[in-house]
Amino acid sequence: MAKSMSLLWGAGSPPCWRVMITLQEKNLQGYKHKLLCFEKAEHKSQEVLDINPRGQLPAFKHGDIILNESGGACLYLENQFKSQGTKLIPDSPAEQALMYQRMFEGIALNDKLNSVIYYEWFVPEGERHDSAVRRNREALAAELQLWEGYLEKVGAGSYLAGAFSLADVIVFPSIAYAFRFGLSVGRYPKLATYYSLLKNRPSIKTSWPPHWVESPQGYDSLKDL
Repeated sequence: MAKSMSLLWGAGSPPCWRVMITLQEKNLQGYKHKLLCFEKAEHKSQEVLDINPRGQLPAFKHGDIILNESGGACLYLENQFKSQGTKLIPDSPAEQALMYQRMFEGIALNDKLNSVIYYEWFVPEGERHDSAVRRNREALAAELQLWEGYLEKVGAGSYLAGAFSLADVIVFPSIAYAFRFGLSVGRYPKLATYYSLLKNRPSIKTSWPPHWVESPQGYDSLKDL
């Protein structure tokens, strides 16, 4: 079944990573994939545009079915292969509701991370303002404190919504990204514990961004956040 799947992806991209983790969790190894380079604007190539007219990654196909939104692709894979691999949507209504809540909140977390980490990439030089930088950083700090509180409620050594689920698939790549860019373990101890809990999970370790493996040293953009 995996042989009828293909994925165009970019290393370190949380949306791409989500799909790759899900494929691993559902035992769908052996799919066709191609690593593209953001720095070379390969995500704007005709190869990508033919699948995703937005020129974004991931670009995922299963046969003739195309799914380019990572959350949609993850939900599709879980629903199509429910009996295979890890069950990623819990049966309990309470846990399922919490999973969906955290799953969609995780997309907001990633957007706020991007607004800080990639501010100079997204905003033309003549339109940049120190006040916007401060506002973005304050919004991200408040967002991260929310997640500290969520993890405080579930307790040490716990996933976001009971057993490992799509909530973790969606959120973990953003948390890993934050620590890659220097997020303080001391200021965000619950997030640090959660990161440590999941970073060696087989599906995550197998799909770890290759350039992070080659260059473990990250950046310090978030060290003072």
